[in-house]
Amino acid sequence: MGGVSQLPAEFLDALAGLRTAVRRSEIRLEEVPAPSRLAPFAVALGAEVFEATSLPVHGPARGLLASPEPEELATGRFILLYDPEGSEVWNGRFRVVTYIRAQLEADMGNDALLGSVAWTWLVEALETHGARHHSTGGTATRILSESYGTLEDRPDTIDIELRASWTPETSDVRRHLEAWSEMVCTFAGLPPLPAGVAHLPHRRS
Repeated sequence: MGGVSQLPAEFLDALAGLRTAVRRSEIRLEEVPAPSRLAPFAVALGAEVFEATSLPVHGPARGLLASPEPEELATGRFILLYDPEGSEVWNGRFRVVTYIRAQLEADMGNDALLGSVAWTWLVEALETHGARHHSTGGTATRILSESYGTLEDRPDTIDIELRASWTPETSDVRRHLEAWSEMVCTFAGLPPLPAGVAHLPHRRS
């Protein structure tokens, strides 16, 4: 993508906004390689959500009292694409492409509303954070894993995946990242949840 000096000013403004996004302590964000064929300019962030851990323990008791490795509750990816010439497909110069996956209780796989609930979280998160957008689309997928043979003692699991994209109306994409980060935490089952939104229990080992 070249040096920073070669980036368009509008894309630089968007990157600056991403750096100031507020997120919960349970979610870890880091830059990951961005796709190179989807747009002239792009940036990608990977997300992992972990259980909140207790306060750190120092001194001789650290080895005895330290909490075990926190459990990963959800993962995701946030990709911001930019085409200074604009895209007829996106209906704009920016496009956000996202992916979220979380493991739930196996019996949740029978809930026919699971996908629509996940989609509602996306719509409500963007609206709550004032992330103005249009041309939104996506898919929700349920993946049931069953174990057999030497692995038959493993409990069945169900994963929910949401892949979505939308077009921000301005270069102020900070609100979009904040909305998406909140949604990843919602997938992970972390409170608090917006009023009236159902809680999907995640699986704990």
